[in-house]
Amino acid sequence: MGFRFEGPVLEGALVRLEPLEHRHAADLARAGEEDRSSYRFTRVPGADEVEGYIDAQLARAAAGKLAPYAQVDLASGRAVGATSYGDPRPWPDGEGLCAVEVGFTWLAASAQGTGVNTEAKYLLFRHAFEEWKVARVDLTTDARNLWSRTAIERAGARFEGVLRNWSRSWVPGEDGGLRDSAVFSVIAEEWPECRAGLERRLRGKRPAAEPSGRR
Repeated sequence: MGFRFEGPVLEGALVRLEPLEHRHAADLARAGEEDRSSYRFTRVPGADEVEGYIDAQLARAAAGKLAPYAQVDLASGRAVGATSYGDPRPWPDGEGLCAVEVGFTWLAASAQGTGVNTEAKYLLFRHAFEEWKVARVDLTTDARNLWSRTAIERAGARFEGVLRNWSRSWVPGEDGGLRDSAVFSVIAEEWPECRAGLERRLRGKRPAAEPSGRR
């Protein structure tokens, strides 16, 4: 049986990545309507766009192009954003994945800087490298998005260059236009070091473990 491109539930201490469904719509509508000033370069649906956004992501999933997730904050139990695997590339023999992209990521303003994004990247990278055995994980962003570029590099990915007129621009007023995309990657040989770095960053973000017994 051939490889099936589907993302399983991935859970950490801060966030649970659940395959995106329409049951997440109300939470995502609320999340997307928080302070939108950080979304200039990112596709984030407004409250009246969420159902269509989910339909579009599920259509990509049905076509085998995407494995979309809702990011559920474990402290509140609410979906606070979205992310996905995308652009799956098989090995030459067609068995399993050689490479995959992590993208379509956004978070509510209140979830930014909390460790949710770091842990989500950790969970996605770990599954890709340790379960799917990929050789490479890609990440791309608008070349002008310095905040996103910095966050990607802090996650342990290496900058590879800028591809000009590479993909659709999400900047207001640039409808139908193309953007230059900054390209980053983590390859399998770098994953152990990347994993250790992410785990160090998460130590101060994750809640303390519950006591195992009474004194």
